[in-house]
Amino acid sequence: MSGTGITARASEPRELAGNRGGARATSSPVWMASAFLVSLVVAAIVLATFGAGEHGTSQALRATARWCFVLFWPAYAGGALARFGGPRFAIFARHGRDFGLAFAAALAVHVALVLWHLHVTGEPAFSMLFFWAGVFATYALALLSLPRLHDLLGPRLWRIGCELALQYIALVFADDFILEPLQAAGPDKYPLSYLPFVILLVGGAVLRLAAQLRRRPAVCG
Repeated sequence: MSGTGITARASEPRELAGNRGGARATSSPVWMASAFLVSLVVAAIVLATFGAGEHGTSQALRATARWCFVLFWPAYAGGALARFGGPRFAIFARHGRDFGLAFAAALAVHVALVLWHLHVTGEPAFSMLFFWAGVFATYALALLSLPRLHDLLGPRLWRIGCELALQYIALVFADDFILEPLQAAGPDKYPLSYLPFVILLVGGAVLRLAAQLRRRPAVCG
């Protein structure tokens, strides 16, 4: 999601869902602050190394996009992975909301870099509507994960909205990791550094689909 490119009851969606446990609720700010700081430090190191011009900002965007994806993937596929992988992967389901909110926090630094990149290059912001819709989906999902808003929606609407938002965010990452590099370099020169992220993204989508096909309650994570 470079721009150049959460757990509830068993019957409720897992990513960014409204956790009601006090200890879990108090852990989310720590996850968010840590994710934001890591993203900020990564961006600062890259910009200090390559400069704050177009090239340095592009490098910082790539680095923060990968960090954001590392946080997004457990929120996206962790619940399904726990379903098929058993107790050893239960941590992903338990902390799905934490991962999702950490992703939203880390994304703030990435968004700031996107805005700076647009300023440096002079590109219009509306040229990235696909990306901005992904940002909107991320923060809408984070906001609606608040227990009171989550309860107002009800489990059915939450599952639908959660699934649509997560799949759209995954599409934004697919555009960043697959389509844009292919368009820029062609299949013969596709950067191999993208492959681990592509494998995780496709694998996560397959896990989610398999979990949806065999769901007992619906899984949103």
